Amino acid sequence: MSNETDPELAESLEAMAEARQRLAEVPAEVVVTNHAMGLYELGAIHLTASPPDLVEAALAIDALACLVEGLDTRLGENFEVLKDALANIRMAFVQVKNTL
Repeated sequence: MSNETDPELAESLEAMAEARQRLAEVPAEVVVTNHAMGLYELGAIHLTASPPDLVEAALAIDALACLVEGLDTRLGENFEVLKDALANIRMAFVQVKNTL
């Protein structure tokens, strides 16, 4: 490894350590909720694609369901919002599927 790369590597490692520290300070339920909403968005993206990709949407929706139904109230104050989001995306899936 050249001397030019060492400072870049050290800077990258320091940035990663800082990011990990910031993440460690956030309650896990907040991080999990953010990931769950990402799965919701992924499902919606595939449902609204032209043409819709039901296989990909179903995977994202099923993954969201695993989190919401599996963790239930452990998701804290966001559980009801996530439960409603899951119901809505499931309904949207059925509606899109019925139009194809």
